[in-house]
Amino acid sequence: QMQVMESGGGLVQAGGSLRLSCKASFSISSFAMGWYRQIPGKQRDLVATTFTSGRASYADSVKGRFTISKDKAENTVYLEMNSLKPDDTAVYYCNTVDSNANWGQGTQVTVSS
Repeated sequence: QMQVMESGGGLVQAGGSLRLSCKASFSISSFAMGWYRQIPGKQRDLVATTFTSGRASYADSVKGRFTISKDKAENTVYLEMNSLKPDDTAVYYCNTVDSNANWGQGTQVTVSS
């Protein structure tokens, strides 16, 4: 089974930074990988994608503040989050863009004002 495990969340003040990690049980080289976030009661939204070509894309709400990267040798995807805002508070998940893997438990990010 394809599994992912997210880590690195926490409580941070507005304007602060966090770095999230996503360790995959499969080779991420074959997949476009994404970071998603979900607020209770709302749908899970894709916020950043890293494609097999190396290109990245971002939701408008995080563009210029978040950076997605990956270590293919370690099958790990990262999300560097800077200039955090209270609206970034959510549970963050990673998966392939086609949701091929089982969803992990996510990692909670809380940004205080």
